[in-house]
Amino acid sequence: MNAHTRRLLMAGPAGAIALAIDDPAAAPRGVAVICHPHPQHGGTMDNKVAQTLARAFVQLGYRSVRFNFRGVGGSEGAWDEGRGEIDDALAVIAQQRDPALPLALAGFSFGAYVASQAAARLADSQPVERLVLVGPATQNFQVAPVAPGTLVIHGESDEVVPLAATLEWARPQSMPVVVVPGVGHFFHGQLALLKSIVTDAWHR
Repeated sequence: MNAHTRRLLMAGPAGAIALAIDDPAAAPRGVAVICHPHPQHGGTMDNKVAQTLARAFVQLGYRSVRFNFRGVGGSEGAWDEGRGEIDDALAVIAQQRDPALPLALAGFSFGAYVASQAAARLADSQPVERLVLVGPATQNFQVAPVAPGTLVIHGESDEVVPLAATLEWARPQSMPVVVVPGVGHFFHGQLALLKSIVTDAWHR
């Protein structure tokens, strides 16, 4: 993401997992783990939306941790249809979270599905402070129900995951969705706006 990004490997359930870690200028007030979009469609931890989420969390004072799912970039293993990828996220969370600090979890598209499922598994034992889902893949994956206070952001003109699919997922939960007018799935030209939506919401 920048010259200060630390890139390293950790042991994961399918082999090594590649990480990218960005620290705030002062001591971190929390840890944020960010899940990238679909590995079978070019998604990596260096995706622009994933990087934008990382920048938002660093600005908020969090240590930002991105990682590549199994079979992507320097991460070993192979695509597991969205099952093993949840295990990857949980392994990263287990290693990178600090028991003394709150944990935030975020994801974009397929990564939002993974983040929702990881948060659901942690809900009873080690709940996350807050979840951020951007363009969640509600049409093709089983995005888990989420806790009140979750920040859900979706582009009005999303050409990959129709807004209607996310509204249908959100409706039974009475979950508000931040709709960005005229914006597609990848938030082209609107990444600064996406970042400000996240940082502004955190202060409420």
